[in-house]
Amino acid sequence: MTTPDVTPASPKDLFRRAKVTAADERVFIVKILVAYGIWAAGAVLALAPDAWLPRVLGVVLMGAMYSHWLELQHQCLHHSAFRRSRWHRIVGVPLGVPMLVSYSHYRVRHLQHHRYLGTDQDSEFFGFDSRQPVTWSALVREALAFGRLGSAVADIVRCWGGRWSYDMGQISEQREREVVAEYRMFALPIVGAVALTLLGYGEPVLWIWLLPLLVAVPLHFLVELPEHIMCDNSSTDVLRNTRSITGSWFSTWYTNGNNLHIEHHAAMVVPINQLRERHDVVLAHGTHTSPSYPQFFKAIVAEARRNARAGRAGGTA
Repeated sequence: MTTPDVTPASPKDLFRRAKVTAADERVFIVKILVAYGIWAAGAVLALAPDAWLPRVLGVVLMGAMYSHWLELQHQCLHHSAFRRSRWHRIVGVPLGVPMLVSYSHYRVRHLQHHRYLGTDQDSEFFGFDSRQPVTWSALVREALAFGRLGSAVADIVRCWGGRWSYDMGQISEQREREVVAEYRMFALPIVGAVALTLLGYGEPVLWIWLLPLLVAVPLHFLVELPEHIMCDNSSTDVLRNTRSITGSWFSTWYTNGNNLHIEHHAAMVVPINQLRERHDVVLAHGTHTSPSYPQFFKAIVAEARRNARAGRAGGTA
């Protein structure tokens, strides 16, 4: 009995375009409903009277959803969730409100990241430089980068003062108007939170918004970390400068397919739920792949330890 020849898929299959279908749209709508539903359950738990364990669980659930919402927003900014483009901004803007992430600002910066990946012009919206050495201090600093929230507040002030301008190149006047409008809109929940606190209702603000941010910021860093770190950042080849993680159904859902990152960079307008079918091509041709998130983070820990030992050895030399 002869074994039939199996022709490995070509890397070109990764770059194949695909339009958003009605089925893709339904999948994304379900994701949105699930995400808001989990947040609502977290809010109920967080406001439970005199029940610390449920309240803490509620804070964790809401913080996890605030991070998850940014991954859903990420799909919106690529216009790969809906068949009509205008819905992406309508749905995408609210997803960024808890973490003060402007949909339009994120979009222009992130599309530049796709365009300039592997060059000196590459700059992601969230500011983590994947080209820096993996050290314990860098990991802790970036995981606790709450200063980005302060930067967003500064952008809000600049937009209200008419002093905001895009600092990473040129954008159209319409894009700039959209960014300014979104940052100005962010003033409403902030002013509302301050007003509620002054009126004696600060506890719901604390449990529904501020405490969940303590969970959301480091969680979002962990979701974003694998994308390009310890890859060939001097290459413009997506098969060398980006990482994909096979992951489980849960990690694929929670990161909204961010684990399939080579697939995404190869075809950024393809709906996220279609990327899994291209993963075998990545496993066959990609330089940086991991079977699971635990395996990836194990490699990160090993790299941080190596760099710490090298640093100590260099200090005693």
